[in-house]
Amino acid sequence: MSGVVTLGGGTLTAAEVVAIARDGRRAALAPGGLARAEAAYEVTKQLVAKRGVYGRTTGVGANRSIQIDDVEAPDHGLNLLRSHAGGAGPLIESAIVRAMLAVRANQLAAGGAGVHPELISALVDLVNSGRLPTVYRFGAIGTADLTALASTAMCMIGELPWRDGELAPVFHLAPSDVLAFCSSNAATIGEAALACHDLGALVRASTVVAGLSFLAVDGSTEAYTEAAQLARPYPGQQAVAARLRTLLADAGTEPAARIQDPFGFRALPQVHGPAVDAVDRLGEVLTVEMNAAAENPLISSAEHDAFHNGNFHTAYLALALDGARAAVFSTAALAAARLANLVEPTYTGLRPFLAAGPAASSGVMILEYVAQSALAELRHAAAPATLGNAVLSRGAEDHASFSAQAAYRTSELIGSYQTVLACELVAAARALRLRGREPAAGALRVAFEKATAALDPRLADRPLDADLTNAITLLPELGAD
Repeated sequence: MSGVVTLGGGTLTAAEVVAIARDGRRAALAPGGLARAEAAYEVTKQLVAKRGVYGRTTGVGANRSIQIDDVEAPDHGLNLLRSHAGGAGPLIESAIVRAMLAVRANQLAAGGAGVHPELISALVDLVNSGRLPTVYRFGAIGTADLTALASTAMCMIGELPWRDGELAPVFHLAPSDVLAFCSSNAATIGEAALACHDLGALVRASTVVAGLSFLAVDGSTEAYTEAAQLARPYPGQQAVAARLRTLLADAGTEPAARIQDPFGFRALPQVHGPAVDAVDRLGEVLTVEMNAAAENPLISSAEHDAFHNGNFHTAYLALALDGARAAVFSTAALAAARLANLVEPTYTGLRPFLAAGPAASSGVMILEYVAQSALAELRHAAAPATLGNAVLSRGAEDHASFSAQAAYRTSELIGSYQTVLACELVAAARALRLRGREPAAGALRVAFEKATAALDPRLADRPLDADLTNAITLLPELGAD
């Protein structure tokens, strides 16, 4: 990917969000997006003159039945903004803030909010300026990131300081546009897009790391044969088995040491496949969410009307995030099981714990403890957020998806998953070195060469923390497409 990312309300991808949020890629507003926004804005002006439109001519939440007169209550929109900018906790990461701004600009370019078109241009300018609003972690439950976007708007109008402490207005937000701007899950979607990108790379890397472990224990390729996999044709399972067949065929294998391997190898397609499918599913949901005009009310230029609806509810996203975390936990547990095989002489023919020093040397014994510690944290992060519920605003809002919490837990899970895979990678590379075994060619050969170049070659007992740090740094390269 190169050049400018175009925000037009229809084609934004998670990879493009990552490019903006982390790599500093510039954004540009597509002419079509601006035209849609202008059309919706004109329709909105006409609608509010002749019918009730939630948040524009009425209060919000339980106050939805209260009619607002712009003459009698000219500060209603500003007061709504002030009252909702009440987040708490730590500041969210800068990359997530940038992702939020890009996602919200793209959503508004889909043309369903009816806000002034200049607001979208101001958001794109904000993305490119590098200036960050002050946005806190706590305040959303999956029915719109109200506090995050209200705080953003307060910074934009100059009532709250930016993250650098400066108080500098950049846009005059019309009071009637306040709810339309804030009624979005852009922060949650942005964070989920970053996490999905990271998970995808790690899930791909895991197959490569498992391939190195397979070579170290002389595993049996029989479990990965096409005939066995076609008997139970789940997409992810088939993809993982096919990838393993290619990796191992290129690398060159020895005769299998056992008639059947432990589950960490034999059931790898069946356990890792669901993680592949779950991350793919998350990506599909995010593509919809990032590009949807999920506005309430939806301003339809085609119908010349406003439709009050529930598209602000993110059950699809929350469930996809929960599913991805659960699937990743299972495949991480399988990586920890393979690590246990690597330190066992029965499987490698080497000394216990891949030791190479005097008798009773510990070798990589501690890696199992590190992996299990990380796996325990991963288990905690994998707990489903969607099992919660909340009834708010005097009963007017009686369900919540908790997608914001699901996205945060998914971000938390990344580091734990990296650590488990790094432990397996360090052990697999060491086992292959001790056996004098190198993959012949292909991706496993490349992975082995990168690992041996990055990891300390000394085999005597020593601290392994630097090895783990280097292995974690290496994982994205192993998971590159």
